[in-house]
Amino acid sequence: MAIFNIFSKRQKSLRGEIPEVYQHNNIPQKLRIQIGHIFNELITDKHYIYDDAHNILCREYGKYTLDSNANSGFEAVLNYLVITKSTEEVIDIVEVVLKSIEIFNYSCNIWDRINPQDAIEELNIRFKESGVGYSYENGEVIRVDSTYTHIEITKPTIALLWNNKFLGANEEYMKAHQHYKDGRNKECLADCLKAFESTLKIICDEKGWIFGATDTSKKLIQICFQNGLVPTFTQNQFTSLQNLLESGIPTIRNKLGGHGQGNIPQKVDDEMTRYAMNLTGSNIIFLIEQSKII
Repeated sequence: MAIFNIFSKRQKSLRGEIPEVYQHNNIPQKLRIQIGHIFNELITDKHYIYDDAHNILCREYGKYTLDSNANSGFEAVLNYLVITKSTEEVIDIVEVVLKSIEIFNYSCNIWDRINPQDAIEELNIRFKESGVGYSYENGEVIRVDSTYTHIEITKPTIALLWNNKFLGANEEYMKAHQHYKDGRNKECLADCLKAFESTLKIICDEKGWIFGATDTSKKLIQICFQNGLVPTFTQNQFTSLQNLLESGIPTIRNKLGGHGQGNIPQKVDDEMTRYAMNLTGSNIIFLIEQSKII
């Protein structure tokens, strides 16, 4: 079903009440019900798909059922979506249900009213309208902190890394997002660096540039620049970029997340972690586009 730009939404937009920076700690009841409508419209007479989702959630939560009064897995999942007090459990439901639907879609590909991709698109719009900072991308729910960075950095990076050539780097970049969503900032930094280094190695391999399996990001960056990843006639203007690449992600990770922390545990705050993720995405986009290997 199309999303209608009704009068009340237009007025909120005119008043500037559509947030650009999101919250992550509360899923409003309105949004939960909207998610339920999406799932109901998507599946209609195929409610048996919810049995798999219900079983997965029950097993993970250590329950026999999500709702003892429900008559089906479909009803139990939708009821639990509305009543649970846990934001994380709402996100669990979204992720597990959509994964189950996507798996079913590969073997069936028959839908009554809307297809999975349209449902995912509407879901992500509903998250945005409600000011809730999550988005379903590439089979997982990731955390979104601002509209600009998500549209200009995160989505393009995921789209580029979804190419078969970059599956390893994609897995690491998605893990970084999962760590960030779960508050594991040091682990997020570690996987940011892994994704960055993997991208560099893949580019070198595709180009036939010789590199060592244990080469660090600094060495890999040097190889890319020495082999003309940036055109010679523009090399000077990218000197600052090379310095940024060499001192950006690797340094952040090494200083804050990559070495022994000594007697006093180091805390990596969310602001620095977001910066590292955005820097990773921007650098990956630039390097892949310059390489022209996809």
